[in-house]
Amino acid sequence: MSIIETLQGAYDLHVHTAPDVMERKLDDMDMAERCKKIGMKGFGIKSHYFCTAERAKLVKRIHPEVDAIGMICLNHSVGGLNPMALEMAARDGAKIVSMPTVDTLNERNNFEQKTPKKPAYWAQLYLKLKEQGKVLPAISILDGSKIRREVEELLDIVAEYNLILVTGHIGKEETYELVKAARNHNVKKVMVTHPNTLTTYYTKEEQKELADIGAYMEHCFNVAYINKISWEELIEQIRYVGCERCVLSTDLGQPTGPYPDEGLLMFVTKLFENGFTKDQIKRMTIENTNFLVKD
Repeated sequence: MSIIETLQGAYDLHVHTAPDVMERKLDDMDMAERCKKIGMKGFGIKSHYFCTAERAKLVKRIHPEVDAIGMICLNHSVGGLNPMALEMAARDGAKIVSMPTVDTLNERNNFEQKTPKKPAYWAQLYLKLKEQGKVLPAISILDGSKIRREVEELLDIVAEYNLILVTGHIGKEETYELVKAARNHNVKKVMVTHPNTLTTYYTKEEQKELADIGAYMEHCFNVAYINKISWEELIEQIRYVGCERCVLSTDLGQPTGPYPDEGLLMFVTKLFENGFTKDQIKRMTIENTNFLVKD
């Protein structure tokens, strides 16, 4: 079997391309060209700061064979937990909505307790903004132990437009409450963002529990690539949860990393070398991603 076969028709739903407020390895059009060459169906354009729906439209106008997916992250730059921002993003064609990432209470608490020696690109920007006095209060989706009213409104919009809801960088208690609330609001597509990185870490048992409630686990190549988790543990987590509830993506686009398509190819190669079958890999790269993307 050619390992490329497991990517033909696949989506990478977590790609950081330019234009962006920080340096990126490639832009949207570069990524579309790379998708065409390898036979990938499309990719999700992630920005921590802006809605990418209109960028996705431009990609599809130039490269109609590539299904570029627009996304909005509910950080302060779009008004935080802002139902009107999500409403407009959905009307503009966005298919993915992320709970806050860089502005979460979870990230702030972890960051303030221990600043990494080499902060992520977004964290470096946060430090600059903090020095300039331009940091707004951290965002939590909970009011005490309950989901905030505006999050309930957001979930209604997600359900109305059949969007993919991803958890972003919120904390563990928040994630459990969000996944349960999403089910109660008839949200059909929920994905836990990189559930094995330092600030959003879930044991394999917790991942399975969230999957049983209805969420997909988004396993990102970059987490293992930069040694935030061992390949052995990541593979064990996928096996424990089951391929039926896992999605493979990269979280790439950083100037120092591989290109996203290269990272995804390295990812599936690693799984194949560790005993995963062609069909198991395709379930995570093609079948599950296509289910999430479809209207």
